[in-house]
Amino acid sequence: MNRLDGKVGIVTGASRGIGHAIVDAMAAEGAAVVATSRAAADDSFGAGVTYASLDVASEADWQRVIAEVIEHHGRLDFLVNNAGIIAYETVHELTSEEWNRVVAVNQTGTWLGMREVIPQMITQGGGSIINVSSIWGSAAVAGAHAYHATKGAVRNMSKSAAVSYAKERVRVNSVHPGFIWTPLTEAQAPEVNEYVISQTPMGRAGRPEEIAAGVVFLASDEASFVTGSELVIDGGYLAQ
Repeated sequence: MNRLDGKVGIVTGASRGIGHAIVDAMAAEGAAVVATSRAAADDSFGAGVTYASLDVASEADWQRVIAEVIEHHGRLDFLVNNAGIIAYETVHELTSEEWNRVVAVNQTGTWLGMREVIPQMITQGGGSIINVSSIWGSAAVAGAHAYHATKGAVRNMSKSAAVSYAKERVRVNSVHPGFIWTPLTEAQAPEVNEYVISQTPMGRAGRPEEIAAGVVFLASDEASFVTGSELVIDGGYLAQ
């Protein structure tokens, strides 16, 4: 299929897990994808994918990568703000440094990405921004307050941007994964994983490819009337 044929875009946090699956799915649908992360150059992607180093909390990095994309492709049709980190310390245990790190990646990084791509999208007549939030942008568990704060911010920033730029045909939506098996969740305490899965009505973890399918839809012309929405892909977790 070629649902993204001719489209060009950036995916952050692309070196593994959900981000890698999103890049693979978009390239398979015909997009020219710039996969970004802070990791070393990644040669695990297939045809249609190039890699760029990007610290999402750096204005200079965003400006450099976007300038390179425009110079090479002449346009930028979609941005997937997927990069994210988590901290589980409680309010009285979390350090200022760790709080600032989570905010910088999850919240400021998403804001910077939107800020830097929107002028180009307006100039070319539209585009699609997909911000990866989480079920924990709406619901909470003990301890992960910094993650909740930032993912809740992503949820509401997306809505505000959607309303602000709807007339310029820049669509902004958020995706809210439930528990997904990724290197991030595999590194968590087993009891945390077991608890979240036990609370998921479908009784299993999701796969990165299941999130990627939703992202492809939001980037495609099939979603031309979809903006300001929250696409929840969570096995029923938030329906309870």
